[in-house]
Amino acid sequence: MNAVSPVEPPPSRYAMPRAEQAPPHGCLATGGDLEPGTILAAYRGGIFPWPDPGGRLLWWSPDPRAVLPLDAFHESRSLRRVRRRGIYRVTRDRACAAVIAGCADRAEGTWITPAMRRAYERLHALGWVHSVEAWQGSTLVGGVYGVAIGGLFAAESKFHRAPNASKVALAALVDWLAVRRFHLLDVQLATDHLRTLGVIEIPREEYLRRLPAALAADTSF
Repeated sequence: MNAVSPVEPPPSRYAMPRAEQAPPHGCLATGGDLEPGTILAAYRGGIFPWPDPGGRLLWWSPDPRAVLPLDAFHESRSLRRVRRRGIYRVTRDRACAAVIAGCADRAEGTWITPAMRRAYERLHALGWVHSVEAWQGSTLVGGVYGVAIGGLFAAESKFHRAPNASKVALAALVDWLAVRRFHLLDVQLATDHLRTLGVIEIPREEYLRRLPAALAADTSF
């Protein structure tokens, strides 16, 4: 699949706050909109949208920030065996909207509101949001999606409907980002599960220091 340059949307009508102004828990602004230009401005500033349970739009830059070093992904023996056997067929950008919907259907996916789904589907249409899918035959059973800007990939969510399917998709994403020479795989917040896959936490100051070089990297998804 040949890389296509993303389309730059009109700029946001809002001025983004500085990520450094956020308290350690990370929430630094409320309101605004989910226009493509607003979302991209947020990621370029080290910020991401994450609605609260009531659907109120919040903007975050937590300290510390969770990242997955591309050379430190932990592939367990069982996952390696699943990949080697080719149990799942892996694709890129073949069913992005379905991956987003699958993530929203998870119990942990309630933050992916209908407005968030529409916003990221629009960004996919413009070439900024990408997905990796895992299939059993013609059935989508897992995937991961996120925002790619230069050499930054901000992973938003993943899901599975079959054992290890989301891990297979994530492993394929890590492999692809390494091939494409991405600089930074941002997963925003660490969980115990993500730590088992190699995710680490770094100070927000370090993340923001590394971000400009990642954004400026001459690469694409």
